Parts: sequence; C-alpha cells; structure tokens
Amino acid sequence: MQHVWTACGHQHLARNERGWLRAGPDYWRLWLNRPEMALLPESCKAERRLHQDLLDQPLMQVTPAALKALKDEDARENYALFLRFRDDVEQAGSLESAYMGWMNSGHIQVPPLFIDLVVQAIVCHVLADVQDAWVWRAAELLFRRQRITIEGGRVLSGDSETLDSLQATGGLGQMGRLLMEGGATLKAVDVKVLHPNNAERYFAQREGLDRYAFLLDLTHELHNELPHGLVLSMANARSGLKALSVVLARWVQHFLGVAVRIEPVQKVDDPAWRWHVGLDVTATALLNDLYQGTELDAKRQQQLISLFRLRFDNPQEMRSDVQGKPVYLGLAMTEQGLVKLKPQNLLLNLPLADGV
Repeated sequence: MQHVWTACGHQHLARNERGWLRAGPDYWRLWLNRPEMALLPESCKAERRLHQDLLDQPLMQVTPAALKALKDEDARENYALFLRFRDDVEQAGSLESAYMGWMNSGHIQVPPLFIDLVVQAIVCHVLADVQDAWVWRAAELLFRRQRITIEGGRVLSGDSETLDSLQATGGLGQMGRLLMEGGATLKAVDVKVLHPNNAERYFAQREGLDRYAFLLDLTHELHNELPHGLVLSMANARSGLKALSVVLARWVQHFLGVAVRIEPVQKVDDPAWRWHVGLDVTATALLNDLYQGTELDAKRQQQLISLFRLRFDNPQEMRSDVQGKPVYLGLAMTEQGLVKLKPQNLLLNLPLADGV
C-alpha cells in the first residue's frame, strides 16, 4: 500500500486489537505539513515556534496564550481546529472511534476536509488486500465529491474537483489558468473511463496530481441494438456499482462487525419493503417519498443513480421486526449532477439488533 494516497497519512497508522487505527506521531506531523498548517513566508515568529514545537512533540498541550500569540487570525483558527481534531482522535483511541463520535454527536465541529481524510485513511486499510482497480476507484465516492454525466446512455462518475480544475486550466495547472485568462485556446484534456486497458495506469498515478482523473462507469446494463428492433441486455461486467457494493459491505463489516451482501438493483419490486437507507441527502429524500407512496416526477426520477439491496448474512443480527428482510439503499445526484456519498449513513441507520 506504500503508493496508495499517502497524503491521507494511512501509512502512519497502526491497528489495535480490534483492527481499528491508532495514530502515531508521524501521522500528526504529516497534518502539520499539510497546506492548511504549513508555514508561509509571512508566518510570525510565534507561529514558527509553535509549529516547530509540535513537530518535535506532536502530542504537546498548547495553551490558549500560545494560540493568542499568533498574529494571523486564520492561523489561530487553523491551529485550534487541528488541536481539537488531534485531541478527539487521541481521546477516542482510534480514528474509527473518533469518527463514530463525530457522527453520533449531532453537531459536528470537525471540518469536512478532516473527516474526508479520516475516511480515506480508513478505506486504505479496509481495502488493503484488494487488487481490483474498480473497487479502489469506487471507494473514492466515500470521501470525494463526484460529478455525474450521462453520455450515450452511460452513467459516468468523475471527481468533481478534478473535473472543475481541468475545465479551468486545460490540465496545465496554474500556467493553464493564466493562459486561459489571457484568451488562449487549450487542447481539451482527455479524461479516461476506467477500463481493463488502463487499470494499471490508474494504480500507477494514484500519487500524482492527476490521481483522481479517472471516470467510473456506474451504468446498470449495457444495451446492444439488434436488427428488427430487438434489444439485447447484458450484465455490465465492469460495473462501478458492483465495485461500490464491495466497498460498502467491507465498510459495514469493519465498523459494525456484521457481514452483509450488497448488490445493485434497478428497481424495488417488494410489497414487503420495510427498511431503506439513503447513501446521500438527495437519495434519502427520494427513498422517503417512494416509501410513502409519493409519485416522483420525471426530473426527480432521473436524479436516482442506483438502488441496492443489502442482506445480512446472519438475520439474527437484525432487529426482530425486520429480521430477514432486505434493506434497500439509494444513491442519487443533486439537480446540479453532484453526488456526495455519506458513508456514515450505513453505520447509523441499519436495523441492528440490540447488542450488535
């Protein structure tokens, strides 16, 4: 895993007896060298001293007076957020315990960026034995916002920040931005859909500036138009939806200790539908309306990317009133075509039996 998203710091985490992740000193040093915390040429002497002291002793306690001595207001706020985050993780004993504490609090004070980096680090360990590029690419949905495009009947998911940057710079970074602002026309950047022919390239560039530049096909089926008006439907062997199902099942197993099987489905045709979980805000609202029998207009229906069916391997681990029943999951995009999956929804909203 040495070349897998090292910026999130997973390589500086150790497993405890439960298999959850403890932070070591180098994990906090990595945070101190992130752009949000790194020193700038204009950093004052007090900030330089505090930064070096924390690099030397990442778990040292910082007094309010030491923070107040920082001249830059943004720097004071960044250090306060970092220290609160560090103390939460250390007091919880693991990244997973801290994450669950934040999610259960009802009032999350940790910046979204921090939470996404924690999820990314956990995902690296959850998938440590996986060699499938589609599973790793699908895992990005748990911590990176996606932009959905429909092209030729295919549903393609791309990293929103990466696509926005490519559009603004032509893929040439700051130089490209300056050229475009000056009126230059740049050649369009070719963003690839993950395919067996480029899977090795996906693995090879996960540490580069273009590490999130692959599109994931989230199409349910492939359709071939045959003569005489016939349509042949085939299973999508490289479906990102199947890969995402693997990631979500492992996520549940890692946190909750229960084995589940998840599969994508195109519709819910179940008169005994008893339980559902939205994987994002939009999907939650859509599933709630469908469950209540509210008819969705065509525009809202088009926002639904996929449904999934989740089954517990051991039904005894479910609440008695829904034991053995499937749990339906939904993934949807906003009106702007964006998806921000909330992996905590699966952890907080499954119908677990008491004591599980």
